[in-house]
Amino acid sequence: MKCRFVKGTKDNLKEVCDELGARGKMDLGPVISVVQGVLDDIKTRGDEAVLEYTAKFDKAALTSATMRVTPEEIRSAYESLEKEDPELLRVMKKAAENIRVFHEKQREEGFMMDTAEGSKIGVRVRPITVAGVYVPGGTAPLPSTVLMDVIPASVAGVPRIVFCTPPRADGSIAPVILAAADIAGATEIYKVGGAQAIAAMAYGTETIPRVDKICGPGNIYVNTAKRLVFGQVDIDMFAGPSEVVIIADESSNPEYVAADMLAQAEHDKLASAIVLAKGEDLAVKIWEAADRRSDAADRQAQLQGSMENYCSVISVDSVDTAVAFSEELAPEHLELCVSEPEEVLKKINNAGAVFLGNFSPEPLGDYFAGPNHTLPTSGTARFFSPLNTGDFYKKMSVINYNEESLRNVYKDVAKFARSEGLTCHAASIESRFEDINE
Repeated sequence: MKCRFVKGTKDNLKEVCDELGARGKMDLGPVISVVQGVLDDIKTRGDEAVLEYTAKFDKAALTSATMRVTPEEIRSAYESLEKEDPELLRVMKKAAENIRVFHEKQREEGFMMDTAEGSKIGVRVRPITVAGVYVPGGTAPLPSTVLMDVIPASVAGVPRIVFCTPPRADGSIAPVILAAADIAGATEIYKVGGAQAIAAMAYGTETIPRVDKICGPGNIYVNTAKRLVFGQVDIDMFAGPSEVVIIADESSNPEYVAADMLAQAEHDKLASAIVLAKGEDLAVKIWEAADRRSDAADRQAQLQGSMENYCSVISVDSVDTAVAFSEELAPEHLELCVSEPEEVLKKINNAGAVFLGNFSPEPLGDYFAGPNHTLPTSGTARFFSPLNTGDFYKKMSVINYNEESLRNVYKDVAKFARSEGLTCHAASIESRFEDINE
């Protein structure tokens, strides 16, 4: 199946990027109305409403007593994996180790410093108290996302990590998801999905605790719910459909690039894969390879929607022109399949994750390398960062003046306060030295 073929120049850069970035733009009014109703219902009725929505959308008949996963269910999940696919369990544990080691490097510490006035000021870094992680069910379990979203919270030292995922119709959760959640460090697991899970974690119910921050992917209803509860709780980011930009020059292998395009396109019908190829000959080879490979791939429905509507091979005259396109798009994933990827990286400011060279394909980051795969999408890499250990910290400023150090500055502070018309602020400072003022 053919994707679009475009000749890109610096003159049409803005026009082409605007068109490429238009995916997923839809009227959210009806979705917001539905989701707000779910949020309000669960805020009012708690467990009762959660269980009703679970029965309606997931066809699972649960009670408040069976909503939380038991230690026996977790043990059974391990036993099932050890029997049916022990190699997958081994790979998951190795991936978890890689992810944990990487995120341990992101730990933060506070500081205290002495000032010229004789005071001490600083920052105290503490983990949030309760983190909420959501992982969807969908057409296939996503244990990699479980690891990516739970491990940073665990590394940050969050004492309570609440994990929610939709149950299957029989009320169970896929063993691979339960094992991944346990390996990653989730402290409690609940069988609840959709916007109702976001609402339950945001407001708390009789069974599910209120959390301080919610992270994790989901469909449009889940993401809309996260937007609507932002402020009641923190969230990781405003996520959209997945995307990759691949910059390729004559050193790249067209078959590798085409395969990487399809790896992204198979996510869903809104996924985007854009190749910026130096030279028309290379662009045509990649375009033809993607067409041939897509016809033989699985997940034809997802590939067709993505390839025909949101994937493009763009012929450009230079790697610098490709970089200009990429910087405008600010992609979630960026592959640099070029002869000197480290040099090109120096020119990149806007990307969620960058993959260097012909042997660092994007799926390596999805599953195994260690850096987080929960990344900013839809151009938000201009200001958002990948999920990281720091997302689960909060910082408190610390100010410690004694009488002498305050005496050294109180007139300056009072002067500043009066300049803003806040005389009580000035008096608060001056009251401590009234004997001097008299």
